[in-house]
Amino acid sequence: MQEKLYVYYTNDLHSNFDIWPQVTGFLKGAREKRMAENQACWLMDIGDHVDRVHPIAEAFMGKANVQLMNDAGYDLVTIGNNEGITMAHEDLYHLYDDADFQVVCANLHSMTEAEPEWLQSTVHLQSDSGIKIGVIGLTAPFNAFYELLDWHISAPFQTLEEHISKLKKSADIIILMSHLGISEDQEIARRFKAIDVIIGGHTHHLLRTGETVHNTLITAAGKHCDFAGKVVLTWDHDQKQLVDKTATVHDMTDRPRDLATEQSLHALTEKADNLLEQTVIQLQEPIDVKWFQHTTIMQKLTETLQEWTHADVSMLNAGVLLDQIPAGKVTHKDIHRICPHPINPCVVELNGAELTEAIRASMTRDFTELKLKGFGFRGEILGKMIYAGLDVHTVLREDSSEYVEAIYYNGAPLDPEKLYKVATADTFTFGRLLPEVAKSEEKHYFLPEFLRDLLAYTLHHKIAGY
Repeated sequence: MQEKLYVYYTNDLHSNFDIWPQVTGFLKGAREKRMAENQACWLMDIGDHVDRVHPIAEAFMGKANVQLMNDAGYDLVTIGNNEGITMAHEDLYHLYDDADFQVVCANLHSMTEAEPEWLQSTVHLQSDSGIKIGVIGLTAPFNAFYELLDWHISAPFQTLEEHISKLKKSADIIILMSHLGISEDQEIARRFKAIDVIIGGHTHHLLRTGETVHNTLITAAGKHCDFAGKVVLTWDHDQKQLVDKTATVHDMTDRPRDLATEQSLHALTEKADNLLEQTVIQLQEPIDVKWFQHTTIMQKLTETLQEWTHADVSMLNAGVLLDQIPAGKVTHKDIHRICPHPINPCVVELNGAELTEAIRASMTRDFTELKLKGFGFRGEILGKMIYAGLDVHTVLREDSSEYVEAIYYNGAPLDPEKLYKVATADTFTFGRLLPEVAKSEEKHYFLPEFLRDLLAYTLHHKIAGY
């Protein structure tokens, strides 16, 4: 006799609540169908459900996300970096206190106190017929950030070595909930053949029918829950083994919307608006924001960044501010709308030659006009780089591009050999946007402050308004 087991999953919603009623409707419908047919079914989320880019996530510090997952009927979730490193230690420690589901993450550890009551390394599921499924969760080891928030992420492969042999003895099927990314998932599949299924996320990869590496089925459903995933496992009771496993994804965009979820989101929006209505400043006139021009607000924000971090100099791209700051009462909701990014201040050490190259790169059209998606940036384009603590002299070429003619620090030219502490957005420490910044061996991140916290401080202390 053969039996089918169903796992429905989501990953990397990033608080994209516009589509959440469709997702919830799909998940509820899937569970109802399986229950009606007396088939085993579980709902899982693979992390980055929370993203403070949305006012609801910001106002409730992720707890509204947990409420929405409770309402959808989730059984298991693991955490992503957006849950892990975008809020203070205490906020993450209590994030899942009211969860009706189990939280599985084997490599997350608190450095200050006992582990949260909700945190489990592994979980065992069992079908009515007695099939045992061992589940383990892992999240990406961004310890440069986590340890500043008094958490530690143990190495994923070492963690698996500690747990897989035990799961193999106690479970018929092993599932890994992985917020590590596609490359890591593929390597895990090569090394740990006992893992039957890896449900992934983090790198926003979409595997419409899964991918098999050795004996392991790997799957993931992209980003923002435009798709939700389904895994079907076929167990043969006579052979006492798994004989088939398939993965598919389902498009959420045209699905019916769950009315109860829409009502919940409407109520949460009103509550979030009220929570974020605290006044930061009362302005007599609006403050202009321009992505390709020098503005007073960007200059003052960049100066605040330099002062806040005690850096020698600072540099910040004008595209971090998405809209003008209106006249009248400016609230935390306005600040969040104008600067929604989960971006932290960061200080890197660069010598004068490296700093010069970074500044030159930031002047190019390829940089200023880049439509960046990712690395914490939630805006449209990077925009003009603004500096504090530096005098950057440029000349305008015939094609309207700028050329860096000279750079001065404290009235003297930059010393190519001298080390400077440079404050900037942590965005530039990733990828290849500014290679000199990314490859700096000395990086210090400031958590849990976001750039919008510095913007609120700048408006309150450096802008005449009242």
